[in-house]
Amino acid sequence: MLEFDDDGARLIERVYRSPDVVEQRARSLALLAPQPGETILDVGSGPGFLLASLAEAVGTDGAVHGLDPSAPMNAVARGRTSRFPWVSVDEGDALALPYADATFDAAVSTQVYEYVRDIPAALAELRRVVRPGGRVLLLDTDWDSVVWHTADRALHRRIMAVWDEHLADPHLPCTLPGHLRRAGFRLTGRSIVPIFNPSYDPDSFSVLTIRTVGGYVRGRSGITDADVDAWAADLEARGAEDDYLFSINRYCFLGVAD
Repeated sequence: MLEFDDDGARLIERVYRSPDVVEQRARSLALLAPQPGETILDVGSGPGFLLASLAEAVGTDGAVHGLDPSAPMNAVARGRTSRFPWVSVDEGDALALPYADATFDAAVSTQVYEYVRDIPAALAELRRVVRPGGRVLLLDTDWDSVVWHTADRALHRRIMAVWDEHLADPHLPCTLPGHLRRAGFRLTGRSIVPIFNPSYDPDSFSVLTIRTVGGYVRGRSGITDADVDAWAADLEARGAEDDYLFSINRYCFLGVAD
């Protein structure tokens, strides 16, 4: 699992500011369609960008709750949403939501459930706190979809195999529709949110993610500092030679609580 200290939280905040994730957030908001006066939960609210957008959408008659297990992330989120008194940021996780039954009109979670080891229990908790007829939107990545051009393919495969270990299920989108149905949600929409970086842009999702991946895999399963440095240098060299390409797919599922 990834753990975020203050530096890690700042890096994730920078990733969330990237044009790729800004576009993803806009797509998520359009699909969830938050309405004035609604009460909405963001499971795994991170640095709070989505919380701020939800707060603007529901207005002063609504309420938004963010939930995250990371204290540094929650501190960033509270700072970002301090101008919205109808936003609360709580510490906790998806397996034990600290809210009463049928509290929320809608719930959203982006890039979170792939980290959760007991999906049936987590989605049962989500169903418990969402009122009948309430909406949920879940977005997760299947890391089988990643395309990342490197010269040393063998080293790249080793690094990505170790990177998979930071997730409970790096391929969750394949089974998420069935999990949602069994938890009591009726699927009403499925869509794909691609991230495509055809050049080495320091502010792009993929280039910022090099630091996150390298920081996690370094020293694990035989991956050395030299391996990580060579991998990162190779990707930078692809950019310098106009030979860089990255793409990955996020999968978005919209449901209604039965």
